[in-house]
Amino acid sequence: MYHILIADDESRIRAIIRKYAEFDGHKVTEAADGMEAVLLCRKNDYDLIIMDIMMPELDGFSACREIRKIKDTPIIMLSARGEEYDRINGFEVGIDDYVVKPFSPKELMLRIDAIMKRVHHSSNTTKGKPAPNIVVEMDNGGLRADITARLVFVDGERVEMSPKEYDLFFYLLTNRNIALSREKLLCEVWGYDFYGDARTLDTHIKLLRKSLGRYSKYIVTLRGVGYRFEAV
Repeated sequence: MYHILIADDESRIRAIIRKYAEFDGHKVTEAADGMEAVLLCRKNDYDLIIMDIMMPELDGFSACREIRKIKDTPIIMLSARGEEYDRINGFEVGIDDYVVKPFSPKELMLRIDAIMKRVHHSSNTTKGKPAPNIVVEMDNGGLRADITARLVFVDGERVEMSPKEYDLFFYLLTNRNIALSREKLLCEVWGYDFYGDARTLDTHIKLLRKSLGRYSKYIVTLRGVGYRFEAV
């Protein structure tokens, strides 16, 4: 059972999500605006947060920024708009997934389960003996990735990425020179089956290329297939 915080100014949306979440055995807390969500997160711990973008008092983006200062709780963002700008802005502030309204409550529950399975898997793999340090260098060290420490350096400067950018980059890097379909990347990096919406992946690829600067050339688009990290 997970404790889920739902932050949305539409009571109807909160009620629908609560109905399906409680049916799956989860505990639900509601917030009617971004400010209330931030205050609740300062006082309590939640397993996952579902956050709408357009809310009074404090919008979803601002609320996520405030929450990220104190908690690394997984966040799914809801929006009535599907514009790329909103997706990019959301992923840059550290959300884990983005769902456009109107949405399927059943699909939302599947996404929640997938995110929590990934979180628990990541937690379990870090227990016990420390993992061996894995460092990949390219272009005479111009691009350097310390996978174990989750650090990336471009021409000697450390690059800050969102959590999902790190996950995607390290997966591409450890599978370099292999053609990876969109379905494969979504399943392995996001942890859920392909729903037919590749925009989440493509948006992260765009963000990742921006972060890598001149080394973005290594991420090759395979038209009609997916992507490949091409290392010479």
